[in-house]
Amino acid sequence: MNDAENTPNSASQPLEERVNNRSQRPSSEAFKAFMASNWAPSPQVTPARDAVAGHAARRRRAISDQFKGERLVVPAGPLKVRSNDCDYRFRPHSGFAHLTGLGLDHEPDAVLIFEPVEEGTGDDGGNHRATLYFRPLAGRDTEQFYADSRSGEFWIGARPTLPEFEARLGLPTAHIDELEMAITKNVGAPEIGGISIRLVRKVDENIDALVDTARYNTAKDPDNLDLGVLDALDEKLSEALSELRLIKDEWEVEQMRIAVAATAEGFAEVVKALPRALTHFRGERVVEGAFFARAREEGNELGYDTIAAAGNNATVLHWTRNTGRVNAGELLLLDAGVEADSLYTADITRTLPANGTFSEVQRRVYEAVLDAADAGFAAAQIGTRFRDIHTAATTVLAERLAEWGLLPVPVEEAVSEEGQQHRRWMPHGTSHHLGLDVHDCAQAKRELYLDGVLAEGMVFTIEPGLYFKNEDLAIPEEYRGIGVRIEDDILMTADGPVNLSAALPRTADDVEAWMSGIYQELDARR
Repeated sequence: MNDAENTPNSASQPLEERVNNRSQRPSSEAFKAFMASNWAPSPQVTPARDAVAGHAARRRRAISDQFKGERLVVPAGPLKVRSNDCDYRFRPHSGFAHLTGLGLDHEPDAVLIFEPVEEGTGDDGGNHRATLYFRPLAGRDTEQFYADSRSGEFWIGARPTLPEFEARLGLPTAHIDELEMAITKNVGAPEIGGISIRLVRKVDENIDALVDTARYNTAKDPDNLDLGVLDALDEKLSEALSELRLIKDEWEVEQMRIAVAATAEGFAEVVKALPRALTHFRGERVVEGAFFARAREEGNELGYDTIAAAGNNATVLHWTRNTGRVNAGELLLLDAGVEADSLYTADITRTLPANGTFSEVQRRVYEAVLDAADAGFAAAQIGTRFRDIHTAATTVLAERLAEWGLLPVPVEEAVSEEGQQHRRWMPHGTSHHLGLDVHDCAQAKRELYLDGVLAEGMVFTIEPGLYFKNEDLAIPEEYRGIGVRIEDDILMTADGPVNLSAALPRTADDVEAWMSGIYQELDARR
Protein backbone atom coordinates (compact mmCIF):
# COMPACT_ATOMS: atom_id res chain seq x y z
CA MET A 1 0.00 0.00 0.00
CA ASN A 2 1.22 3.50 -0.83
CA ASP A 3 1.91 5.35 2.44
CA ALA A 4 0.89 8.62 0.80
CA GLU A 5 -2.65 7.33 0.49
CA ASN A 6 -2.89 7.08 4.29
CA THR A 7 -1.73 10.63 5.04
CA PRO A 8 -4.35 13.09 6.35
CA ASN A 9 -3.81 15.32 3.33
CA SER A 10 -4.36 12.74 0.59
CA ALA A 11 -7.36 10.54 -0.15
CA SER A 12 -9.03 11.28 3.18
CA GLN A 13 -9.38 14.94 2.28
CA PRO A 14 -12.97 15.72 1.19
CA LEU A 15 -13.28 16.59 -2.50
CA GLU A 16 -14.91 19.94 -1.80
CA GLU A 17 -11.87 21.03 0.21
CA ARG A 18 -9.29 20.05 -2.38
CA VAL A 19 -9.96 23.13 -4.46
CA ASN A 20 -8.08 25.05 -1.76
CA ASN A 21 -4.92 22.94 -1.99
CA ARG A 22 -3.32 25.56 -4.23
CA SER A 23 -4.13 28.47 -1.93
CA GLN A 24 -1.54 28.05 0.83
CA ARG A 25 -3.42 30.52 3.00
CA PRO A 26 -1.83 31.19 6.39
CA SER A 27 -3.90 29.93 9.30
CA SER A 28 -1.88 30.84 12.37
CA GLU A 29 -3.59 32.74 15.17
CA ALA A 30 -0.91 35.39 14.86
CA PHE A 31 -1.79 35.94 11.22
CA LYS A 32 -5.53 36.09 11.97
CA ALA A 33 -5.01 38.67 14.71
CA PHE A 34 -2.74 40.80 12.54
CA MET A 35 -5.07 40.52 9.54
CA ALA A 36 -7.99 41.78 11.64
CA SER A 37 -6.19 44.90 12.84
CA ASN A 38 -5.30 48.38 11.57
CA TRP A 39 -7.92 48.84 8.86
CA ALA A 40 -9.44 52.24 8.17
CA PRO A 41 -13.13 52.38 9.07
CA SER A 42 -15.60 51.95 6.24
CA PRO A 43 -17.31 55.16 5.09
CA GLN A 44 -20.53 55.83 6.97
CA VAL A 45 -22.22 57.90 4.27
CA THR A 46 -25.91 57.21 3.73
CA PRO A 47 -26.47 56.88 -0.02
CA ALA A 48 -29.19 58.77 -1.84
CA ARG A 49 -32.40 57.03 -2.89
CA ASP A 50 -32.05 55.35 -6.30
CA ALA A 51 -34.14 56.89 -9.09
CA VAL A 52 -35.76 53.51 -9.67
CA ALA A 53 -36.91 53.06 -6.06
CA GLY A 54 -40.35 54.61 -6.46
CA HIS A 55 -41.01 52.70 -9.68
CA ALA A 56 -39.96 49.40 -8.07
CA ALA A 57 -42.29 50.10 -5.13
CA ARG A 58 -45.22 50.57 -7.51
CA ARG A 59 -44.36 47.29 -9.23
CA ARG A 60 -44.35 45.49 -5.88
CA ARG A 61 -47.72 47.01 -5.03
CA ALA A 62 -49.14 45.74 -8.34
CA ILE A 63 -48.02 42.20 -7.46
CA SER A 64 -49.26 42.54 -3.89
CA ASP A 65 -52.75 43.37 -5.18
CA GLN A 66 -52.89 40.04 -7.04
CA PHE A 67 -51.88 37.72 -4.20
CA LYS A 68 -53.58 38.86 -1.01
CA GLY A 69 -52.89 36.74 2.05
CA GLU A 70 -50.08 34.73 0.46
CA ARG A 71 -46.32 34.77 1.05
CA LEU A 72 -44.37 35.42 -2.15
CA VAL A 73 -40.75 34.34 -2.57
CA VAL A 74 -38.67 35.85 -5.40
CA PRO A 75 -35.01 34.73 -5.45
CA ALA A 76 -32.21 36.54 -7.22
CA GLY A 77 -30.41 33.25 -7.83
CA PRO A 78 -26.99 31.94 -6.82
CA LEU A 79 -23.60 32.19 -8.45
CA LYS A 80 -23.12 29.55 -11.14
CA VAL A 81 -19.86 27.67 -11.61
CA ARG A 82 -18.22 28.13 -15.00
CA SER A 83 -15.21 25.89 -14.37
CA ASN A 84 -14.07 24.36 -11.09
CA ASP A 85 -13.96 27.33 -8.68
CA CYS A 86 -14.55 30.08 -11.25
CA ASP A 87 -18.07 31.50 -11.52
CA TYR A 88 -19.93 33.10 -14.38
CA ARG A 89 -20.49 36.82 -13.98
CA PHE A 90 -23.60 37.05 -11.81
CA ARG A 91 -26.90 38.31 -13.16
CA PRO A 92 -30.04 38.21 -11.00
CA HIS A 93 -33.34 36.78 -12.16
CA SER A 94 -35.22 39.41 -14.14
CA GLY A 95 -38.31 39.26 -11.92
CA PHE A 96 -36.16 39.97 -8.88
CA ALA A 97 -34.40 42.84 -10.66
CA HIS A 98 -37.73 44.34 -11.74
CA LEU A 99 -39.24 44.29 -8.24
CA THR A 100 -36.15 45.58 -6.42
CA GLY A 101 -34.54 47.84 -9.02
CA LEU A 102 -31.21 46.13 -8.46
CA GLY A 103 -28.92 45.51 -11.41
CA LEU A 104 -25.23 44.70 -11.74
CA ASP A 105 -23.71 41.84 -9.79
CA HIS A 106 -23.84 42.46 -6.04
CA GLU A 107 -26.72 40.36 -4.70
CA PRO A 108 -26.15 36.62 -5.38
CA ASP A 109 -28.31 34.42 -3.12
CA ALA A 110 -30.56 37.36 -2.22
CA VAL A 111 -34.30 36.75 -1.87
CA LEU A 112 -37.20 39.21 -1.90
CA ILE A 113 -40.08 38.10 0.33
CA PHE A 114 -43.59 39.55 0.36
CA GLU A 115 -45.06 38.88 3.79
CA PRO A 116 -48.89 39.09 3.86
CA VAL A 117 -50.49 41.54 6.26
CA GLU A 118 -54.00 42.78 6.87
CA GLU A 119 -55.47 44.14 3.65
CA GLY A 120 -54.52 47.77 3.06
CA THR A 121 -51.94 47.97 5.86
CA GLY A 122 -48.89 46.93 3.88
CA ASP A 123 -46.35 48.86 1.82
CA ASP A 124 -47.96 51.80 0.02
CA GLY A 125 -51.37 50.66 1.26
CA GLY A 126 -50.95 47.18 -0.19
CA ASN A 127 -51.39 43.73 1.25
CA HIS A 128 -47.77 42.80 1.96
CA ARG A 129 -44.60 44.07 3.56
CA ALA A 130 -41.61 43.28 1.38
CA THR A 131 -38.15 42.58 2.76
CA LEU A 132 -34.89 42.02 0.92
CA TYR A 133 -32.75 39.26 2.43
CA PHE A 134 -29.10 39.17 1.38
CA ARG A 135 -25.56 38.55 2.56
CA PRO A 136 -23.96 41.88 3.47
CA LEU A 137 -20.26 42.64 3.55
CA ALA A 138 -18.39 40.79 6.28
CA GLY A 139 -16.35 42.86 8.69
CA ARG A 140 -12.61 43.15 8.18
CA ASP A 141 -12.14 41.44 11.52
CA THR A 142 -13.59 38.18 10.11
CA GLU A 143 -11.93 35.35 8.22
CA GLN A 144 -14.48 35.78 5.44
CA PHE A 145 -12.86 39.15 4.64
CA TYR A 146 -9.71 37.51 3.25
CA ALA A 147 -10.54 33.78 3.02
CA ASP A 148 -13.87 33.65 1.12
CA SER A 149 -13.14 34.03 -2.59
CA ARG A 150 -16.84 34.32 -3.45
CA SER A 151 -17.91 37.00 -1.00
CA GLY A 152 -14.87 38.33 0.85
CA GLU A 153 -14.00 41.98 0.28
CA PHE A 154 -10.31 41.16 -0.20
CA TRP A 155 -11.30 39.01 -3.21
CA ILE A 156 -14.27 40.72 -4.85
CA GLY A 157 -14.34 44.24 -3.42
CA ALA A 158 -16.84 45.98 -1.21
CA ARG A 159 -20.49 44.94 -1.01
CA PRO A 160 -23.35 47.13 0.15
CA THR A 161 -24.42 46.95 3.78
CA LEU A 162 -27.97 46.35 4.92
CA PRO A 163 -28.53 50.05 5.76
CA GLU A 164 -27.06 51.14 2.41
CA PHE A 165 -29.44 48.99 0.39
CA GLU A 166 -32.36 50.06 2.57
CA ALA A 167 -31.53 53.72 1.97
CA ARG A 168 -31.03 53.26 -1.76
CA LEU A 169 -34.14 51.20 -2.41
CA GLY A 170 -36.58 52.34 0.27
CA LEU A 171 -36.96 48.63 0.98
CA PRO A 172 -36.46 46.97 4.38
CA THR A 173 -33.50 44.59 4.47
CA ALA A 174 -32.47 41.65 6.64
CA HIS A 175 -29.49 39.34 6.90
CA ILE A 176 -29.70 36.17 4.83
CA ASP A 177 -29.21 34.14 8.01
CA GLU A 178 -32.84 35.00 8.84
CA LEU A 179 -34.11 33.77 5.47
CA GLU A 180 -35.05 30.19 6.35
CA MET A 181 -37.34 31.28 9.17
CA ALA A 182 -38.88 34.01 7.01
CA ILE A 183 -39.77 31.48 4.31
CA THR A 184 -40.97 28.58 6.45
CA LYS A 185 -42.76 30.13 9.43
CA ASN A 186 -46.49 29.42 9.62
CA VAL A 187 -46.58 27.69 6.24
CA GLY A 188 -49.66 25.55 5.87
CA ALA A 189 -53.21 25.35 4.66
CA PRO A 190 -55.08 28.64 5.15
CA GLU A 191 -58.13 26.79 6.48
CA ILE A 192 -56.10 25.70 9.52
CA GLY A 193 -54.48 29.08 10.08
CA GLY A 194 -51.41 28.60 7.89
CA ILE A 195 -50.00 30.77 5.13
CA SER A 196 -49.97 29.70 1.50
CA ILE A 197 -46.68 30.30 -0.26
CA ARG A 198 -45.83 31.02 -3.89
CA LEU A 199 -42.32 30.77 -5.30
CA VAL A 200 -40.55 31.76 -8.50
CA ARG A 201 -39.12 28.32 -9.19
CA LYS A 202 -35.99 27.11 -10.98
CA VAL A 203 -34.02 30.18 -9.96
CA ASP A 204 -32.32 28.87 -6.82
CA GLU A 205 -32.37 25.12 -6.13
CA ASN A 206 -31.79 25.67 -2.42
CA ILE A 207 -34.85 27.91 -2.13
CA ASP A 208 -36.91 25.42 -4.16
CA ALA A 209 -35.91 22.67 -1.71
CA LEU A 210 -36.65 24.84 1.32
CA VAL A 211 -40.14 25.73 0.12
CA ASP A 212 -40.92 22.16 -0.96
CA THR A 213 -39.83 20.82 2.41
CA ALA A 214 -41.96 23.37 4.26
CA ARG A 215 -44.97 22.47 2.16
CA TYR A 216 -44.45 18.75 2.72
CA ASN A 217 -43.91 19.07 6.47
CA THR A 218 -47.07 21.11 6.97
CA ALA A 219 -49.37 19.26 4.58
CA LYS A 220 -52.39 17.50 6.12
CA ASP A 221 -51.69 14.46 3.94
CA PRO A 222 -48.07 14.74 2.73
CA ASP A 223 -48.11 11.35 1.01
CA ASN A 224 -50.89 12.57 -1.29
CA LEU A 225 -49.63 16.10 -1.78
CA ASP A 226 -50.86 17.37 -5.15
CA LEU A 227 -47.68 18.68 -6.75
CA GLY A 228 -49.64 19.79 -9.80
CA VAL A 229 -51.65 22.24 -7.69
CA LEU A 230 -48.48 23.61 -6.10
CA ASP A 231 -46.78 23.99 -9.49
CA ALA A 232 -49.83 25.91 -10.71
CA LEU A 233 -49.56 28.25 -7.71
CA ASP A 234 -45.93 28.98 -8.49
CA GLU A 235 -46.49 29.31 -12.23
CA LYS A 236 -49.17 31.93 -11.59
CA LEU A 237 -46.62 34.10 -9.78
CA SER A 238 -44.09 33.79 -12.62
CA GLU A 239 -46.84 34.62 -15.08
CA ALA A 240 -47.81 37.73 -13.12
CA LEU A 241 -44.21 38.96 -12.90
CA SER A 242 -43.84 38.50 -16.65
CA GLU A 243 -47.08 40.27 -17.52
CA LEU A 244 -46.18 43.17 -15.23
CA ARG A 245 -43.31 43.96 -17.62
CA LEU A 246 -45.52 44.24 -20.72
CA ILE A 247 -45.90 47.96 -20.05
CA LYS A 248 -42.69 49.86 -19.30
CA ASP A 249 -42.70 52.86 -16.97
CA GLU A 250 -40.78 56.05 -17.80
CA TRP A 251 -37.67 54.89 -15.93
CA GLU A 252 -37.60 51.67 -17.92
CA VAL A 253 -38.03 53.54 -21.19
CA GLU A 254 -35.03 55.70 -20.32
CA GLN A 255 -33.00 52.56 -19.63
CA MET A 256 -34.02 51.20 -23.02
CA ARG A 257 -32.82 54.42 -24.67
CA ILE A 258 -29.48 54.09 -22.86
CA ALA A 259 -29.06 50.48 -24.00
CA VAL A 260 -29.99 51.35 -27.60
CA ALA A 261 -27.57 54.27 -27.74
CA ALA A 262 -24.70 52.12 -26.45
CA THR A 263 -25.60 49.42 -28.97
CA ALA A 264 -25.47 51.92 -31.83
CA GLU A 265 -21.97 52.88 -30.73
CA GLY A 266 -21.05 49.20 -30.75
CA PHE A 267 -22.21 48.86 -34.35
CA ALA A 268 -19.99 51.79 -35.34
CA GLU A 269 -17.04 50.05 -33.65
CA VAL A 270 -17.76 46.96 -35.75
CA VAL A 271 -17.60 48.98 -38.97
CA LYS A 272 -14.23 50.35 -37.85
CA ALA A 273 -13.01 46.79 -37.25
CA LEU A 274 -14.26 45.37 -40.57
CA PRO A 275 -11.03 46.02 -42.52
CA ARG A 276 -9.14 43.85 -40.02
CA ALA A 277 -11.95 41.29 -39.99
CA LEU A 278 -11.56 40.88 -43.75
CA THR A 279 -7.95 39.77 -43.26
CA HIS A 280 -8.42 37.48 -40.26
CA PHE A 281 -9.13 33.76 -40.48
CA ARG A 282 -11.83 34.27 -37.83
CA GLY A 283 -13.16 37.58 -39.01
CA GLU A 284 -16.50 36.97 -37.31
CA ARG A 285 -14.65 36.84 -33.98
CA VAL A 286 -13.05 40.20 -34.77
CA VAL A 287 -16.57 41.58 -35.24
CA GLU A 288 -17.82 39.94 -32.05
CA GLY A 289 -14.89 41.28 -30.05
CA ALA A 290 -15.30 44.83 -31.31
CA PHE A 291 -18.91 44.89 -30.18
CA PHE A 292 -18.23 43.19 -26.85
CA ALA A 293 -15.59 45.77 -25.95
CA ARG A 294 -18.15 48.55 -26.35
CA ALA A 295 -20.75 46.57 -24.37
CA ARG A 296 -18.40 46.27 -21.42
CA GLU A 297 -17.26 49.88 -21.66
CA GLU A 298 -20.75 51.37 -21.86
CA GLY A 299 -22.92 48.84 -20.04
CA ASN A 300 -22.91 45.78 -17.85
CA GLU A 301 -22.65 43.05 -20.46
CA LEU A 302 -24.05 41.72 -23.67
CA GLY A 303 -27.81 41.33 -23.58
CA TYR A 304 -27.32 37.99 -25.38
CA ASP A 305 -24.61 36.24 -27.37
CA THR A 306 -23.70 38.33 -30.40
CA ILE A 307 -24.60 36.96 -33.82
CA ALA A 308 -21.78 38.00 -36.17
CA ALA A 309 -22.68 35.97 -39.25
CA ALA A 310 -20.99 36.45 -42.60
CA GLY A 311 -21.85 34.87 -45.94
CA ASN A 312 -23.86 31.68 -45.67
CA ASN A 313 -23.63 31.82 -41.86
CA ALA A 314 -26.06 34.76 -42.07
CA THR A 315 -28.74 32.25 -43.07
CA VAL A 316 -28.36 30.48 -39.70
CA LEU A 317 -30.81 32.27 -37.44
CA HIS A 318 -28.83 32.01 -34.20
CA TRP A 319 -25.26 31.71 -35.45
CA THR A 320 -23.24 32.53 -32.31
CA ARG A 321 -20.15 30.38 -32.89
CA ASN A 322 -18.73 33.25 -34.93
CA THR A 323 -15.85 31.14 -36.20
CA GLY A 324 -16.07 32.02 -39.88
CA ARG A 325 -14.30 34.37 -42.22
CA VAL A 326 -15.70 37.69 -43.38
CA ASN A 327 -15.11 37.86 -47.11
CA ALA A 328 -15.31 40.89 -49.37
CA GLY A 329 -18.42 40.73 -51.50
CA GLU A 330 -20.44 38.95 -48.80
CA LEU A 331 -22.93 40.31 -46.31
CA LEU A 332 -22.36 40.49 -42.55
CA LEU A 333 -25.48 40.05 -40.41
CA LEU A 334 -24.84 41.60 -37.00
CA ASP A 335 -27.50 40.95 -34.34
CA ALA A 336 -26.31 42.39 -31.02
CA GLY A 337 -27.40 44.30 -27.94
CA VAL A 338 -25.78 46.07 -25.01
CA GLU A 339 -27.19 45.33 -21.58
CA ALA A 340 -27.15 48.52 -19.50
CA ASP A 341 -26.10 48.53 -15.84
CA SER A 342 -29.81 48.38 -15.02
CA LEU A 343 -29.93 45.05 -16.96
CA TYR A 344 -32.24 46.37 -19.69
CA THR A 345 -31.03 45.33 -23.12
CA ALA A 346 -31.28 46.52 -26.68
CA ASP A 347 -31.67 44.07 -29.58
CA ILE A 348 -30.71 45.46 -32.97
CA THR A 349 -29.77 43.84 -36.27
CA ARG A 350 -28.16 45.42 -39.29
CA THR A 351 -26.93 43.63 -42.40
CA LEU A 352 -23.80 45.23 -43.80
CA PRO A 353 -21.91 44.73 -47.07
CA ALA A 354 -18.49 43.55 -45.90
CA ASN A 355 -16.69 45.68 -48.49
CA GLY A 356 -19.00 48.66 -48.02
CA THR A 357 -21.13 48.23 -51.15
CA PHE A 358 -24.17 46.05 -51.85
CA SER A 359 -24.28 43.99 -55.02
CA GLU A 360 -27.40 44.27 -57.18
CA VAL A 361 -28.92 41.03 -55.82
CA GLN A 362 -27.92 41.82 -52.22
CA ARG A 363 -29.57 45.23 -52.52
CA ARG A 364 -32.72 43.66 -53.97
CA VAL A 365 -33.06 41.30 -51.02
CA TYR A 366 -32.12 44.00 -48.51
CA GLU A 367 -34.73 46.42 -49.79
CA ALA A 368 -37.43 43.76 -49.69
CA VAL A 369 -36.65 43.14 -46.03
CA LEU A 370 -36.63 46.88 -45.35
CA ASP A 371 -40.03 47.24 -47.01
CA ALA A 372 -41.33 44.44 -44.79
CA ALA A 373 -39.94 46.16 -41.69
CA ASP A 374 -41.57 49.43 -42.69
CA ALA A 375 -44.89 47.66 -43.24
CA GLY A 376 -44.64 46.14 -39.77
CA PHE A 377 -43.88 49.56 -38.31
CA ALA A 378 -46.91 51.08 -40.06
CA ALA A 379 -49.12 48.32 -38.66
CA ALA A 380 -47.93 48.93 -35.10
CA GLN A 381 -50.61 51.31 -33.88
CA ILE A 382 -52.36 51.72 -30.55
CA GLY A 383 -55.31 49.32 -30.41
CA THR A 384 -54.09 46.89 -33.08
CA ARG A 385 -52.95 43.41 -32.16
CA PHE A 386 -49.34 42.37 -31.68
CA ARG A 387 -49.75 39.61 -34.27
CA ASP A 388 -50.74 42.19 -36.93
CA ILE A 389 -47.13 43.38 -37.14
CA HIS A 390 -46.04 39.93 -38.27
CA THR A 391 -48.85 39.62 -40.80
CA ALA A 392 -48.03 42.97 -42.39
CA ALA A 393 -44.31 42.26 -42.65
CA THR A 394 -44.53 38.71 -43.97
CA THR A 395 -47.16 39.65 -46.54
CA VAL A 396 -44.67 42.08 -48.09
CA LEU A 397 -42.03 39.35 -48.16
CA ALA A 398 -44.45 36.99 -49.89
CA GLU A 399 -45.17 39.63 -52.52
CA ARG A 400 -41.48 40.20 -53.23
CA LEU A 401 -40.77 36.47 -53.43
CA ALA A 402 -43.60 36.14 -55.93
CA GLU A 403 -42.23 39.03 -58.01
CA TRP A 404 -38.86 37.27 -58.19
CA GLY A 405 -40.47 34.02 -59.26
CA LEU A 406 -39.42 32.16 -56.13
CA LEU A 407 -42.86 31.53 -54.62
CA PRO A 408 -44.37 28.25 -55.88
CA VAL A 409 -47.97 29.40 -55.30
CA PRO A 410 -49.90 32.68 -55.60
CA VAL A 411 -49.41 35.19 -52.78
CA GLU A 412 -52.98 34.73 -51.55
CA GLU A 413 -52.43 31.01 -51.08
CA ALA A 414 -49.03 31.47 -49.47
CA VAL A 415 -50.23 33.90 -46.80
CA SER A 416 -53.23 31.73 -45.89
CA GLU A 417 -53.03 29.48 -42.85
CA GLU A 418 -53.11 26.48 -45.18
CA GLY A 419 -50.19 27.78 -47.24
CA GLN A 420 -47.26 29.60 -45.63
CA GLN A 421 -44.80 28.57 -48.35
CA HIS A 422 -43.08 31.97 -48.10
CA ARG A 423 -42.03 31.10 -44.56
CA ARG A 424 -39.41 28.71 -45.99
CA TRP A 425 -37.21 31.78 -46.19
CA MET A 426 -38.28 33.37 -42.88
CA PRO A 427 -39.38 30.76 -40.35
CA HIS A 428 -39.15 33.00 -37.28
CA GLY A 429 -41.55 35.58 -35.86
CA THR A 430 -41.34 39.26 -36.69
CA SER A 431 -41.55 40.73 -33.19
CA HIS A 432 -40.98 40.05 -29.52
CA HIS A 433 -41.22 42.13 -26.37
CA LEU A 434 -37.95 43.60 -25.12
CA GLY A 435 -36.71 44.79 -21.73
CA LEU A 436 -34.90 43.08 -18.87
CA ASP A 437 -34.81 39.95 -21.02
CA VAL A 438 -34.05 40.09 -24.71
CA HIS A 439 -37.21 38.00 -25.15
CA ASP A 440 -39.08 39.78 -22.40
CA CYS A 441 -42.43 38.86 -20.84
CA ALA A 442 -42.02 35.30 -22.11
CA GLN A 443 -44.33 33.77 -19.47
CA ALA A 444 -47.24 36.11 -20.27
CA LYS A 445 -50.49 34.53 -21.40
CA ARG A 446 -51.01 34.23 -25.16
CA GLU A 447 -54.01 36.56 -25.07
CA LEU A 448 -51.84 39.30 -23.58
CA TYR A 449 -48.81 38.67 -25.79
CA LEU A 450 -49.36 37.34 -29.31
CA ASP A 451 -53.07 38.19 -29.28
CA GLY A 452 -52.56 41.24 -27.09
CA VAL A 453 -53.54 44.77 -28.04
CA LEU A 454 -50.70 47.25 -28.52
CA ALA A 455 -50.64 49.85 -25.76
CA GLU A 456 -48.61 52.86 -24.73
CA GLY A 457 -45.43 51.84 -22.94
CA MET A 458 -44.82 48.58 -24.77
CA VAL A 459 -41.31 48.03 -26.16
CA PHE A 460 -40.75 45.37 -28.80
CA THR A 461 -38.71 44.53 -31.87
CA ILE A 462 -39.61 44.47 -35.54
CA GLU A 463 -37.22 42.11 -37.33
CA PRO A 464 -38.17 40.55 -40.65
CA GLY A 465 -35.57 38.71 -42.67
CA LEU A 466 -34.89 36.56 -45.71
CA TYR A 467 -32.46 33.64 -45.57
CA PHE A 468 -31.34 31.96 -48.78
CA LYS A 469 -29.04 29.08 -47.91
CA ASN A 470 -26.29 27.80 -50.16
CA GLU A 471 -27.95 24.40 -49.94
CA ASP A 472 -31.37 25.65 -51.09
CA LEU A 473 -32.10 24.17 -54.52
CA ALA A 474 -35.54 25.84 -54.65
CA ILE A 475 -33.98 29.19 -55.61
CA PRO A 476 -31.66 30.42 -58.37
CA GLU A 477 -27.96 30.32 -57.58
CA GLU A 478 -27.64 34.12 -57.51
CA TYR A 479 -29.65 34.26 -54.26
CA ARG A 480 -27.80 31.50 -52.43
CA GLY A 481 -25.65 32.47 -49.47
CA ILE A 482 -27.54 35.72 -48.86
CA GLY A 483 -29.03 36.28 -45.42
CA VAL A 484 -30.59 39.62 -44.48
CA ARG A 485 -32.30 40.74 -41.28
CA ILE A 486 -33.15 44.28 -40.21
CA GLU A 487 -34.23 44.70 -36.59
CA ASP A 488 -35.25 47.80 -34.70
CA ASP A 489 -36.45 48.46 -31.16
CA ILE A 490 -39.87 50.09 -31.03
CA LEU A 491 -41.59 52.08 -28.27
CA MET A 492 -45.35 52.48 -28.41
CA THR A 493 -46.47 55.97 -27.46
CA ALA A 494 -49.88 57.61 -27.41
CA ASP A 495 -49.00 59.11 -30.80
CA GLY A 496 -47.90 55.84 -32.36
CA PRO A 497 -44.69 53.83 -32.67
CA VAL A 498 -41.25 55.38 -32.16
CA ASN A 499 -38.16 53.68 -33.54
CA LEU A 500 -35.64 53.89 -30.70
CA SER A 501 -32.85 52.60 -32.95
CA ALA A 502 -33.53 54.89 -35.91
CA ALA A 503 -30.13 56.57 -35.48
CA LEU A 504 -28.53 53.51 -37.06
CA PRO A 505 -28.83 53.72 -40.87
CA ARG A 506 -31.51 51.52 -42.37
CA THR A 507 -31.73 52.11 -46.13
CA ALA A 508 -29.14 50.53 -48.39
CA ASP A 509 -27.90 53.94 -49.54
CA ASP A 510 -27.62 55.21 -45.98
CA VAL A 511 -25.76 52.07 -44.84
CA GLU A 512 -23.21 52.49 -47.62
CA ALA A 513 -22.80 56.19 -46.89
CA TRP A 514 -22.45 55.56 -43.15
CA MET A 515 -19.75 52.96 -43.65
CA SER A 516 -17.92 55.17 -46.13
CA GLY A 517 -18.05 58.11 -43.71
CA ILE A 518 -16.53 56.02 -40.91
CA TYR A 519 -13.69 54.89 -43.17
CA GLN A 520 -13.03 58.44 -44.35
CA GLU A 521 -12.86 59.59 -40.74
CA LEU A 522 -10.42 56.80 -39.90
CA ASP A 523 -8.25 57.71 -42.90
CA ALA A 524 -8.21 61.36 -41.84
CA ARG A 525 -6.91 60.41 -38.40
CA ARG A 526 -4.00 58.41 -39.79
